[in-house]
Amino acid sequence: MGSAGVATLREKHEKEVENLTLTTQPLNTLKLFVEATIQYIKRSISYLLAHGGWFILITTLLVVSGGLLVTVDGPHGKHVEEVLEYVRYGLWWIALGVASSIGLGSGLHTFVLYLGPHIALFTLKATLCGRVDLKSAPYDTIQLKRVPSWLDKSCSEFGPPLMISAAGSRVPLTSILPQVQLEAILWGIGTALGELPPYFISRAASISGSTVDGMEELDGSSTEDSGFMATHLNRVKRWLLTHSQHLNFFTVLVLASVPNPLFDLAGIMCGQFGIPFWEFFLATLIGKAIIKTHIQTIFIICVCNNQLLDWMENELIWILSHVPGLASMLPGLTAKLHAMKEKYIDAPSPVPSHIKVKKWDFSFASIWNGIVWLMLLNFFVKIVTATAQRHLKKKQEKEMATLTHSD
Repeated sequence: MGSAGVATLREKHEKEVENLTLTTQPLNTLKLFVEATIQYIKRSISYLLAHGGWFILITTLLVVSGGLLVTVDGPHGKHVEEVLEYVRYGLWWIALGVASSIGLGSGLHTFVLYLGPHIALFTLKATLCGRVDLKSAPYDTIQLKRVPSWLDKSCSEFGPPLMISAAGSRVPLTSILPQVQLEAILWGIGTALGELPPYFISRAASISGSTVDGMEELDGSSTEDSGFMATHLNRVKRWLLTHSQHLNFFTVLVLASVPNPLFDLAGIMCGQFGIPFWEFFLATLIGKAIIKTHIQTIFIICVCNNQLLDWMENELIWILSHVPGLASMLPGLTAKLHAMKEKYIDAPSPVPSHIKVKKWDFSFASIWNGIVWLMLLNFFVKIVTATAQRHLKKKQEKEMATLTHSD
């Protein structure tokens, strides 16, 4: 086959890959996805049988032991149930962290969807009730199809406030933080784990002597026809590429400790330029699970606990007190603001049982869960499409190699 024929065939292959989606070719896409999945499972089983004898033995023993503990009744039942609750709790928050790193296929952040609201709700409840012993157990948090038990309880069910100041209920940051710290760290561990696939893919590509798609796209991208943000992001990415010699533990730690859209590129570069795995992972883990999550958690607690608002109020009062004519008006103004705030955070009075309240047929939670499930469905569609396209691309490469060798 001549060079013109090869070019024509490559162009045909590229169009086939582009047109392979669940919407345009659902059956062919699903077929290729199943083929790729079966192929991956076969390779994994073969590798485990060849190299992982002890791993298989230990895993089998653990699974059998766990199955016996769960199915056989006895005094250990309540302890097993407690352990399962902790396992579900840990897996839930770690999975949310992983989902946050990959964006659920839509760029949405599970901190905004789950962890942030959880911290905010707990802080508001603790501030309202004047105590932090609201949870029935550490795993009493927002989970799939489950709301925390403390969310709908009135403060009287927990007892009188334990932390009261002249300004009302004030629960210090140091008391609230330990109550939400574990789920925040678990979520951070998940985000660190979610950054490993780009690293491993890039590392494998580097060992094989090729580059990953992200690096190729960046090398071939043009900033002339891009938008303002895309242009500047590409400039920053190119700067990182040209300064790859500075990639080390401290650099990765700094990049992981602050929210930024470029960390995927950092993972790809670390894999491409041979940064050791443990150096990359430990820096990512410390940055995301310890530093960044605590910054975000403390910020939300300060906002919802009125500490940041009180500080801003005091600073504003101090500034306005130096303005002629406003100093005499400040006491009345601050009193009105405090009255409005107290009215806002006060718990609503219970409705008598004989009064019927009209309820919606659907709740905010059901709508929210529906949105999340739609995002998960979108993410699944993208995974299926990408896997099928990658499998088709490999088959095309084999076809090209066969034709080239035959010539």
